[in-house]
Amino acid sequence: MAILKFRVYFEEDDSVYRDIAIRHKQHFADLQQAILKAFEFDSKHASTFFRSNDSWQRGREISLEKYDKTYVVEPLLMAETTIGSEIFDPNQKFIFLYDFVRNWTFLIELINVSKEENPKIIYPATVRVEGIAPSQYGTKGLVGDKLAEMEEKYDLQSGAEGYGTEGDDDETSEEEFGAEDESSEEEI
Repeated sequence: MAILKFRVYFEEDDSVYRDIAIRHKQHFADLQQAILKAFEFDSKHASTFFRSNDSWQRGREISLEKYDKTYVVEPLLMAETTIGSEIFDPNQKFIFLYDFVRNWTFLIELINVSKEENPKIIYPATVRVEGIAPSQYGTKGLVGDKLAEMEEKYDLQSGAEGYGTEGDDDETSEEEFGAEDESSEEEI
């Protein structure tokens, strides 16, 4: 059974990508779930794939379901369409559109075809992660019932870049600070 390896780029930053390995007989619904899991997105929103060319133009649609719109050509359905059936080029490309309100767009490129399966891997699998994925709902995410925020850490050790540049002209020495501290301790 052939294993297809796709590189899935976040459209707005091509340094952020995930490599996903999947069997050619698996369906686009499996690939959709693998992409959402790899980028840590939920699966609450509508989505669709488009077969694409080297210029990233949208071709035949492979949709999660048939939506209320007029189609020139009826879309294929993700749950019924195997990935291998839509590979027509050794560098086949697809576009994945998720959440039609926010328009998350991912560019997908076939980068490797292998005949050997790794028995230790459950397909589909994320086999490489590069860059920090965008946050689906902004900078805050829900963790249980609490909001979690990203915390920045700074290196404030002496010798760190920028340490000690402000206040160098101040004539107060460390010994004076020490003397003040001792006197304040005696008063207490």
